[in-house]
Amino acid sequence: MLPHLHLLFWLSLLPFVTGWMGENHFQTMPVDDYGVVLLMCAVAYSILARSLFAHHSENAALAEAIGKDRKGWISIVLYILGIGLSLLHPLLGFGIYICVAIMWLIPDSRIESRLKH
Repeated sequence: MLPHLHLLFWLSLLPFVTGWMGENHFQTMPVDDYGVVLLMCAVAYSILARSLFAHHSENAALAEAIGKDRKGWISIVLYILGIGLSLLHPLLGFGIYICVAIMWLIPDSRIESRLKH
């Protein structure tokens, strides 16, 4: 499967699970499934980024700046944690999903510093 289609598939499910979660007032199953879709989006993004860097050597500076994609791996781990916590209490899992979103709002200075040179 092409990596960009893999990511687009999971992104296309976000409106459905978001609406389902809202209609059911953050019950366990919709919040859990929301986390699964977010997790799969993160995994698909990671696969897409790695395949782009492998096929486009002219982006070596960007690939070097991103490095091991610490934020990406932390996101995946937190989504897994959020899925597990949502089975205990849906708002715990949803809180983890919000933390991941906030984490991505903070710009990554490594990329800017590497690409300026």
